[in-house]
Amino acid sequence: MHPDSGLARLIDTLPQAGAIEWIGVRPARGEPMIAVASAQLLAGKGLVGDRFKGRFGSARQVTLIQQEHLLAIAGFLHCDMVAPESVRRNIVVSGLNLLALKNKRFAVGESVMEYSGLAHPCSKMEAALGPGGYNAMRGHGGITARVISGGVINIGESLVWQDD
Repeated sequence: MHPDSGLARLIDTLPQAGAIEWIGVRPARGEPMIAVASAQLLAGKGLVGDRFKGRFGSARQVTLIQQEHLLAIAGFLHCDMVAPESVRRNIVVSGLNLLALKNKRFAVGESVMEYSGLAHPCSKMEAALGPGGYNAMRGHGGITARVISGGVINIGESLVWQDD
């Protein structure tokens, strides 16, 4: 796509900022998520205290999901709400379509991250959310990101796209 095309301009127009609503870490495989008010991100690694931290260069250093998608998943499951820890994502963001961050860098608190892919649901969602949990999350699993520059992130801070 040519960078001056109408579609390219539409894709590169993202004036909205998101807000960090929840942060969680997974200390080990299969362990419950631990909700935290703030977390340290390490460049090239991920969140301190998360089981994925330390896989330098991995595309899946941090996972993010939209709060609005938690409501959609709950609707598909015919329940009132889905707790953030049950979907096992690190950061819940409201007010911003995370798919609009594809191929972009974004700032959260003191850190900078880069979109690296989609966070697809796994079979554990059947146990975490009940029968149909996997299918309820399909298309709503969020994104993965790499940490470009580390720093502290806090609940309530903004997630803002960084214009190249």
